Amino acid sequence: MLTFVGLGLYDEEDVTLKGVKAIRDADMVFAEFYTSKMMGTTIERMESLYQKKVTVLSRNEIEIDPAWLHHAIKEDVVLLTGGDPMVSTTHVDLRLRASDLGIKTAIVHGSSIASAVAGLTGLQNYRFGKSATIPFPYHGRSKTVISETPYNVILQNRDNDLHTLLFLDIDPMQGFMTIPHAARLLMRVDESKALEDALGVGIARAGSPDVVVKCDRLTSLATFDFGAPMHVLIVPATLHQMEAEALVRFAGASGDVLG
Repeated sequence: MLTFVGLGLYDEEDVTLKGVKAIRDADMVFAEFYTSKMMGTTIERMESLYQKKVTVLSRNEIEIDPAWLHHAIKEDVVLLTGGDPMVSTTHVDLRLRASDLGIKTAIVHGSSIASAVAGLTGLQNYRFGKSATIPFPYHGRSKTVISETPYNVILQNRDNDLHTLLFLDIDPMQGFMTIPHAARLLMRVDESKALEDALGVGIARAGSPDVVVKCDRLTSLATFDFGAPMHVLIVPATLHQMEAEALVRFAGASGDVLG
């Protein structure tokens, strides 16, 4: 059997009691941290609290050659992930692969940034549209290529008066994308100036004692220091009166910015 256990947002204490039980009862425990990083802990601290050896898997071992999955045919195996396991399509694919091998699966859900953003900002969760990831630019044959996909998702959501949650890239070489970097990339592809006066809400280190939530125009967020990772960015649509008040009280928005 394969059990996906979500670890939550920040450190080893975010996991549920049900998750801890699943870990301690398992024959083998694996983890992947390339889709989401637990910034407030270490493998050693996890192993100490969970009382279990944790083997960290590479991206290749999750997406390309998950040979470790065969252990779950006869043994109880747990895979640890940041946040909630099934928010990532990578883990949905892995669950399907397990099913193809005749492996039963279970999910122990954890707190997710997808739901935490609503609580931290006061933006209503049912008003979020499609989300997207802002990737680092890459070098093409003759120029630097910046993905326009997240920008287009923002515009599509705005047409439906929906907020946009933007995940920021994690790269082994370039590290963790920051909110200022993400805001600058959006402005570079905004040739029509559709986002010239747009609001943004940046969140850094959700789930930690020193979480930062800041609402301002995207142009201002591009120069604001949010500190250590991980970061996410929201581009809101029009605001309900309660949402606007929450952004003033909990995200430092000014009346002038909110209009």
